[in-house]
Amino acid sequence: MRPTLPFRSGAALAVLASPFLVPGMAAAQGAQVTLEEISVTSPSPVQPARVPGPGSAAAPTGVAAPSLGLLPVVTDTFSPVTVVTRDQIARDQPRTLGDALLDRPGIAASTYAPGAASRPIIRGLDNARVRIQENGIVNGGVSDLGEDHAVPVNPLVADRLEVIRGPATLRYGSGAIGGVVSAENNRVPTYIPAKGYSGQVTTGYSSVDNGRLGAATVDAGRDGIAVHADGFKTATDSYAIPGGIQRNSYTESQGGSVGLSAIGDRGFIGAAFTHYDALYAIPGGEAEQARTRLTPNQDRFLSRGEYRPLDGPIEVIRYWAGYSVYRHDEIGIGEDGFEGRQATFKNREGEIRVEAQHVPVFTSFGKLTGALGVQADRRVINTQLEGFLPKTDSRAGAVYLFEELEVVPGTRLQAAGRIEGDRLRSTAVRFPGDYLPVEGEDPLRYALTRRFAPKSASFGVLQDLPYGFVASLNGSYVERAPTGYELFSQGPHDATATFEIGDPTLKLERARTVEASIRHGVGPLRFEATGFYTRYTGFIYKRLTGNLCDDDFASCGTGDELRQIVYSQQNATFYGAELIGQYDALPVGNGFLGVEGQFDFVRAKFDDGTNVPRIPPYRVGGGVYLRADGWFARVNLLHAFAHTQIAPFETTTAGYDDLRAELSYTKALDPAVYGASEVTLGLQGRNLLDADIRNSASFKKDEILLPGRNVRLFLTARF
Repeated sequence: MRPTLPFRSGAALAVLASPFLVPGMAAAQGAQVTLEEISVTSPSPVQPARVPGPGSAAAPTGVAAPSLGLLPVVTDTFSPVTVVTRDQIARDQPRTLGDALLDRPGIAASTYAPGAASRPIIRGLDNARVRIQENGIVNGGVSDLGEDHAVPVNPLVADRLEVIRGPATLRYGSGAIGGVVSAENNRVPTYIPAKGYSGQVTTGYSSVDNGRLGAATVDAGRDGIAVHADGFKTATDSYAIPGGIQRNSYTESQGGSVGLSAIGDRGFIGAAFTHYDALYAIPGGEAEQARTRLTPNQDRFLSRGEYRPLDGPIEVIRYWAGYSVYRHDEIGIGEDGFEGRQATFKNREGEIRVEAQHVPVFTSFGKLTGALGVQADRRVINTQLEGFLPKTDSRAGAVYLFEELEVVPGTRLQAAGRIEGDRLRSTAVRFPGDYLPVEGEDPLRYALTRRFAPKSASFGVLQDLPYGFVASLNGSYVERAPTGYELFSQGPHDATATFEIGDPTLKLERARTVEASIRHGVGPLRFEATGFYTRYTGFIYKRLTGNLCDDDFASCGTGDELRQIVYSQQNATFYGAELIGQYDALPVGNGFLGVEGQFDFVRAKFDDGTNVPRIPPYRVGGGVYLRADGWFARVNLLHAFAHTQIAPFETTTAGYDDLRAELSYTKALDPAVYGASEVTLGLQGRNLLDADIRNSASFKKDEILLPGRNVRLFLTARF
């Protein structure tokens, strides 16, 4: 049976070298490249009807050799969606979501602990505004509380990564106001492979950190029962930088999952259990001197399913449910000079979402399709030893509606709305107005419950244009409730060298966004270009006060260890653009020699004329590639401009050049002889100029360099 696959882009069907698609391409007329289907699940609950079929129809296929390195462009979503395919993941072998996405236009990463704690940043937004999920359910860690915390999701076992921006984020709530990063895999099985089983094994070695990794996934089934298993293990030493070693930057991680589903003609239901644990060190500054290291550990249960009635007004009902228990200890040398546990973070989180899609309604204006969804979640955070955040209980419930109207073939309209009810309960502190202690007085502590009712709405137009182009225009109004740590933070966070103070009086954050995009996903030219403008009312951010503290509030103003940060609100404006493209210039064998390029920037200012802190730099890049007869070769240079538009108490960041190259070969095999159906062997180089690279969006940019010259050997076998 085929899984639910909501969007099939034009790029997913074929790339035809035809002069009728892009004028002036007669030189490529004789060549043809067939692509695997690009399916994205996150942008909308409105999904086309599934065509039931045998298990073979559902099994995802690997990218055929001629399509290696093709830019995936999704053309029939209302907002652009960045997709990282399974093949790209196998070649890049990222250990974190930040590693997997940081060079995509519009996306950066926190790189607090490279290779371990690196969370994606979308259009200059991070933490509370970027939702990270796996198979539709929030990841359940505490990476949003501090940049030193790892995301408990390993991309090595993902089938693809999706990054959703714009109005589509209404599906997930105010915590996705900046975007959604979704790791999609088959841990809850949704199909039975064509020959009863399928899988992939990948391994690799990286020179910059003596990195070793291995990952495997297996899917199998028959007679309506499907099973899945996967596992991964990675390890690195402290990585090399130009002229030396970045001390205290070693990492380890391992984990896996098992899942089981029952699949029938009308739908499926399944569940999976996942375990993740890691050990990684924090480089730079006092964390390095104290040999600070973290030990994240998570157990997670996930269930999902769908049912398609034979008749009635409901076409399909789908659900996602998950519950996770997470903990990490922060270990290092304390104030007493002895090594031990300095802090513990615990997070218990559950979420459920149910969506009902109605049958198409044919009106005088066109075909109307839509879905109604409800969502509920609860999160309980505890910290021990470190007084950064008291126990905080957050609950939320929401209802949302998406409706799409196909006015005429090639013209679609979408409207969506969402209303939430949020409740946050913890212990608040009333600090002095200047955030400095008053002699003889302790700040007042009191129990507090805050309630919010964020409301959001969006409208979009998707229009097919001549020669395979697609244009979209979207507008949205989104409200976001403050998080527990933005309201109730009240103490030292040693790993980030900050003393964080929340504001229990914070109001709703409001964002008004206009976004325009043009995309082309067929023919020898593949590209997408997007521009956006967002006006924030009451933008919540971490403001450096200039005060220094030690480990208690009484030391603020006289301490010398921790930078004091206060969560504050101010109106702000963000605008920017993202462009990426490939052009198959000359036919070579069964493939092409081509050129590629990219550019992105985001500009963010407050109404008082100051700059928003930690914004990624402007970037431009390009290169050449060869894709033919199973071979793939690429040379690419990404240039980041110096970041000088800084906030108060920030420092400027120098620009850099990241020269990258890759050479790989993919060969189809006879499974009866070799046991595998396809194998890929390759070399990939990053930062080949061995440049000093600092990330302007990182709290650690003045303390650490990103990895120096690196050559990675990778091997992937599919069966």
